[in-house]
Amino acid sequence: MTAPASPHNIDAAWLTARLRDAGHRAATVRAFTAERIGTGQVGMCIRYTLDLDGADDSTPRTLVGKFASDDPTSRQTGVLLKNYIKEVSFYRELVDRLSISTPRCYHSDIDGEGPDFVLLLEDMAPAQPGDQLKGCSAEVARAAVLELVGLHAPSWRDASLRGRDWLGEPTEITAQLGRMLYKANLPGFLDRYGARLASDEAAIIEAVGDSTGPPFLMLGDAWSLVHIDYRLDNLLIDSTATPPRITVVDWQSVTLGRPLSDVAYFLGAGMVPADRRACEEEIVRAYHGAMRDAGITDYPWDNCWQDYRTGTISGFAVTVIASMMVQQTARGDDMFVAMASRHARHAIDLGAAELL
Repeated sequence: MTAPASPHNIDAAWLTARLRDAGHRAATVRAFTAERIGTGQVGMCIRYTLDLDGADDSTPRTLVGKFASDDPTSRQTGVLLKNYIKEVSFYRELVDRLSISTPRCYHSDIDGEGPDFVLLLEDMAPAQPGDQLKGCSAEVARAAVLELVGLHAPSWRDASLRGRDWLGEPTEITAQLGRMLYKANLPGFLDRYGARLASDEAAIIEAVGDSTGPPFLMLGDAWSLVHIDYRLDNLLIDSTATPPRITVVDWQSVTLGRPLSDVAYFLGAGMVPADRRACEEEIVRAYHGAMRDAGITDYPWDNCWQDYRTGTISGFAVTVIASMMVQQTARGDDMFVAMASRHARHAIDLGAAELL
């Protein structure tokens, strides 16, 4: 097997072949420009603007290539956590059975489990990534949470998804590993970020290290595919549409889990606390109703809301562990502080400490 294409060897002939594989038989890429985009820390995205000959109206004029980060620490993390094989396999094996909005994938290739891989994806411009630091409006939050129905409902308790090594699911072994990673990285996290957190926020983050419950839980009765890292930086938002049109990217952590963890993770990290408090129950009720409309009729509201409360703890593991395992940047520091503070405030607001 030849190595996947990399940012260093993409050429016009390769891009032409990918277009023709996708059905654009007469298209030829004469030349192109490449521009790095996004703020990913485990992956790296490049927009290719194509100078075309023989194209018709259906031929894309821009495409986005996704590759492993060029930072050695982040690349090692991507392999360790199966981020690269998960994302490639998501587009190869799962995307066609879901209704959640994702970019069209024109090409996917990976060397083993990485780090060398490539995805060539539809460019969703004029949609723009959300801003994790700024947060979002209630309108965007509602649209983003409702988009999750297209992930959770089609995969609800689907036994055919179990047993895929690359996808995985919670087990006692992975829960134990999660606790170990959390506790091992907690001192460094608090040393780096603790002074920027309120005392009660730092306290609940520390308390999660001794949790025998969330975020280290088995599947339970309500399970599905989950994105895990469903946050504004991983959404492309077209605000010219009403309601805003959401496209979901960065499927590097997809697994089987508890669906309300995605909902709580997004609302907890994606909204400033005052805005979240004003709309979160209405949004979760809208999600529950949309799941019912999609055929999930055996999931009572009380169960949904309790799972949402439990899900407020889900963001702690991602925040603490990931922040210590990727390249440190100024924006990354600000992002992890915002996420830690908002997740902690969310869990405190909903009394989730009693669930640890």
